[in-house]
Amino acid sequence: MNLILLEDDDFVERERRVVLRGRRFRHVVEVHRAAIGRELNVGHLGGRMGHGTVSRLAGNEIEMEVALYRDPPPALPITLVVALPRPKVLARLLSAVTAMGVKRIAFVNSWRVEKSYWKSPRLAPERLRDALLLGLEQGCDTVVPDISFERFLKPFCDERLPAIARGTLPIVAHPEARRACPRGINGPVTIAIGPEGGFIAEEIALFEAAGFEPVTLGERILTVEAAVPALLGRIS
Repeated sequence: MNLILLEDDDFVERERRVVLRGRRFRHVVEVHRAAIGRELNVGHLGGRMGHGTVSRLAGNEIEMEVALYRDPPPALPITLVVALPRPKVLARLLSAVTAMGVKRIAFVNSWRVEKSYWKSPRLAPERLRDALLLGLEQGCDTVVPDISFERFLKPFCDERLPAIARGTLPIVAHPEARRACPRGINGPVTIAIGPEGGFIAEEIALFEAAGFEPVTLGERILTVEAAVPALLGRIS
C-alpha cells in the first residue's frame, strides 16, 4: 500500500482528521509500523493527496491528522476495450491498469470468451471495487476508473465505440495484422485487445468498421494479462 486511501466516512473532522479501522488499520500498523508522529502518504478517494500524521493508536483503530495539498497524477490518455478475461485474471488486470493510470475500460464479449465468465461472482461490484482500490493504492492515485461491461459486441461497436474512440488513435491488437503496434504515441489512444488468440475475423471487421486499425505485437500469442501491460508500455 503506497498510498492510504481515505473515504468520506473516515473523516471525523472535515478534511483534517480521520479514523481508520479494518484492513487499512492493520496495514498501517503491521507494514508501515506506524507510531505516534509518523507521517504517511494519504489521498482522499476522488480528491486530493497529501500526508497524514498519526495522532492516536488505540485498540483496533488509528487516528491521523491529514493535510491534502496536491492533485493526483494525470491520467494515462488511453482507453482500453478488452475482451472479458478469465474471472481469476480480472482482478489482477484491473489493479494493474488502474495503477498505470488508465481511467476508462470497457470489457466486451467475444466468440472466444466463455459464456460462464459473465456469470462469475468476481464481477460483483464490491469485488471490482476492491481491485480498483488496490490499484489506486499501488499507483498513488485517487481517481477511480470508469468501467463498463458490454455483453453484445456488435451493438457496442456499431453504436457506442465510434463516440468512445473519437479524437483518439483507434487500434485493435490482432496477431495477423501487417502493421506493427506504434511506439511512444503523443496523444490519446483507444486500444482494443481480444482474448488469447485475438478477436476472430468477423470481430476485427466490426472494429475496422468503427475506424480501428489492426496492429500486432509480433508472432507470439500472449495472454490478456501479458498483452495489456505490454501494449500500454509500448504506446505510452
